[in-house]
Amino acid sequence: MIDLNLIRERPDMVREALAKLSSDAPLDKIVALDERRRALLVEVESLRAERNRVSKEIPRVRDQEERQGLIAAMREVGQRIDVLDQELAPVEQELYELQLHVPNIPDESVPVGADESENVVISEHGTRPSFPFEPLPHWDLGPALDIIDLDRGVKVSGSRFYLLKGMGARLQRALISYMLDVHTLQQAYVEIYPPYLVRRECLVGTAQLPKFAENQYVDQEDDLWLIPTAEVPVTNMYREEILDEAALPIYHTAYTACFRREKMSAGRDTRGIKRGHQFDKVELVKFVKPETSMDELHGLIHDAAAVLEGLGLPYRVVQMCTGDLSFSAAAKYDLEVWAAGCEEWLEVSSCSNFKDFQARRASIRYRPAEGGRPEYVHTLNGSGLALPRTLIAIMENNQTHDGRIIVPEVLRPYMAGIEAIGPTS
Repeated sequence: MIDLNLIRERPDMVREALAKLSSDAPLDKIVALDERRRALLVEVESLRAERNRVSKEIPRVRDQEERQGLIAAMREVGQRIDVLDQELAPVEQELYELQLHVPNIPDESVPVGADESENVVISEHGTRPSFPFEPLPHWDLGPALDIIDLDRGVKVSGSRFYLLKGMGARLQRALISYMLDVHTLQQAYVEIYPPYLVRRECLVGTAQLPKFAENQYVDQEDDLWLIPTAEVPVTNMYREEILDEAALPIYHTAYTACFRREKMSAGRDTRGIKRGHQFDKVELVKFVKPETSMDELHGLIHDAAAVLEGLGLPYRVVQMCTGDLSFSAAAKYDLEVWAAGCEEWLEVSSCSNFKDFQARRASIRYRPAEGGRPEYVHTLNGSGLALPRTLIAIMENNQTHDGRIIVPEVLRPYMAGIEAIGPTS
């Protein structure tokens, strides 16, 4: 959440920022509740101070009648404090819940735009492949090679589910291992294997709840939620902790399956395996000091892009405008890979700087080495990378005229040396 002091002291700036996001966050109600809360707190603290002062005087009062009068008066003060405390509790709870619906404030570097059509392409890398034949989309190529089974996936679990078979499953497993090795052996990330089920407060901490509750899968009996991304359990590793400044920055990477109800994407990308309720992803998560977080964001983009470079896949970097910025991000860049069969750019990573937005919700702070009060860390995350779209790009960009798929050289050690997927593999 954003700092309540910011709303209190600079409401016009916050309103201007929310207007750029086309947000309908209840800012006016938050301001009114905050004023009510502070008025109640002032009255409560005043009464407590009076009670403490008079309580110290009572033992020195010799007149019995006067003493009893003071005791009775303080009893009434105590009752008034109890009444105010009962009035204050729901005000504070409502104020907290309303704050959870306020999106993050965009960084000054974020371009203003109405929607995704106004996102900015920052750079393009690699060469899009050209073919002397009509390249197949993965929904034709995969079944033809018997490495994707769309029909049986639907039979088992319903729409937007699929099965990977044989070399398809092996190629995905190779990709995951390669990604983790890049991030842990070539970069500075520590691998985490987290739970796939988390408590409700973990999703509140990373801002999937309460805003996006309808997109989550939940076990109602135990109130445990299937993770939409490894960002959730990994970020919440340090929930309600105060870290030493010397421990920062902290870099983690994690492979998990991810689960999301694709309600917001109804009617989009229905063919193939581009968008499903379950998918695999390798995630990158950073915990850093505030003054370094924008530099860390560009480092995160570089780290995710290194996988695409290694795989030899053409990609581009796209900066999100305010109209396409996620609820919790202060700044966000997407990595999009070119898929020759679909003939489109597919998002395989969103690299976001949340600044202190998640840290405030999850109460993740660090203690400055020189002393002073603990400060909130800045958190960042990005996919490094998301499947199955990376798998799609490999299949479609590396297909041959005879229907095979050339395995990228960096994946061959994870594929027992197999160079191509096809009739001879």
